[in-house]
Amino acid sequence: PVLLGCGSAQPGGCPALCECSEPAKTVKCVNRNLTAVPPDLPPYVRSLFITGNPLTDLPAGAFPAQRLPDLASLNLSGNHLRTVEAGSLALPALRQLDLSGNALVSFSPQAFGEGGSPLEELALRGALRDHGVLLSLAALLQSGALRNLSRLELADNGLLLLPAGMFTALPALRQLDLSNNSLVGLRNVSFQGLGQLQSLNLSDNSLGVLWNSTLAQFRSLPALRHIVLGHNTWVCDCAIEDLVAWLKESDQVEGKEALTCASPDKMLGKALLKINGSDLNCSVPTDLPSQLQTSYVFLGIVLALIGAIFLLVLYLNRKGIKKWMHNIRDACRDHMEGYHYRYEINADPRLTNLSSNSDV
Repeated sequence: PVLLGCGSAQPGGCPALCECSEPAKTVKCVNRNLTAVPPDLPPYVRSLFITGNPLTDLPAGAFPAQRLPDLASLNLSGNHLRTVEAGSLALPALRQLDLSGNALVSFSPQAFGEGGSPLEELALRGALRDHGVLLSLAALLQSGALRNLSRLELADNGLLLLPAGMFTALPALRQLDLSNNSLVGLRNVSFQGLGQLQSLNLSDNSLGVLWNSTLAQFRSLPALRHIVLGHNTWVCDCAIEDLVAWLKESDQVEGKEALTCASPDKMLGKALLKINGSDLNCSVPTDLPSQLQTSYVFLGIVLALIGAIFLLVLYLNRKGIKKWMHNIRDACRDHMEGYHYRYEINADPRLTNLSSNSDV
């Protein structure tokens, strides 16, 4: 009878299998084997923890906005969430959301409702292993629904590349954590518009070089003062010259003295800050892909001009070329008639004897 009473939807009551504190405005449903969000959450709750449960789906209206007008912090980490449906997180006071440690396969771009959300902190650590979910998140961020977001955690997701323009609609973003992924490059990533960005964590990835286009973006962000680049696979060849020069002049990178080369073998373990031109022995431009692209464009233009000039010469000399073709045709015809005549003589014994007698 006591358990049934706790599970009833009494105003200000506490759901069964949960712990509630009305003075602290907190409800905790931790490791309770819940398969759905309790429908009788008390309306006073501001901080809600539903973690370590076999919860797989967040349907629309899982957290009714009318009944939970003050819910500001929602922790759903460490469950078995796979689907976050449209309208499931449309809460008017939501400021912090933690979905880390879930195996998401579907994340609706309309999860926070049709209008904008007041969300300020979003943690998705280890929750974006599915590429389709990453694309859905990118669409959500680009829609402008989370323009108030100041902290975004995308660590531990095994990300290789990020969708282009993923962060362009986050003007309030201050902290971006991309650590412990498998990022191999940032050339398609735009940091433009992140005027408030203060901290960028790129440690424990597979970055081999940062190109001038990316470094220029870092220089253009006035608030960016904390960049973490440790534990990446820096390739110390000619392409790394720009990165080394930037490191030597910049005060944005934390622990830059510890950055070392991962390859080639002759540079293994050498500190990036101690690299100079003689170590690299560069005789070609550092930004080789851009140079090659420019060369191909120039070559195409030259070939097009040569082709146009060739066609113009043909057009201007069309009469002479036509006469020359007729002469070649007549010469070939006379030559072939001579061959034909000789063939007829050789093929007819009588003509062969006649020819021999004539020679005599």
